[in-house]
Amino acid sequence: MIVAAAAVLTATVATAQNLDAGKPPAKLFADGCATCHRSPRGLAKGRFSLTLAWFLKDHYATSSDSAKALASYLQSVDEPPPRAAVRPKKPARSAARPAKPVQSQ
Repeated sequence: MIVAAAAVLTATVATAQNLDAGKPPAKLFADGCATCHRSPRGLAKGRFSLTLAWFLKDHYATSSDSAKALASYLQSVDEPPPRAAVRPKKPARSAARPAKPVQSQ
């Protein structure tokens, strides 16, 4: 009887499933991130792919593979940092100035 119970218990051990496996990164964002973030733009904030994936794995993703995919997606849609305001160039002055007329006295 004990042997039969042990066999039943070991046979019914469930393995954990990754429900995010195979989902495209945009779907991962829509399912897990869109509740708090309107858009994926700007979330990567210029971070390195590896550190972003670590952060996502530690806090949001269910596996390292989904964290890497999500990090790549966020970086691909990330906007570049804003550039400093570019002033329009002034027209170059010519090197030779016209001579002032000489006034006679």
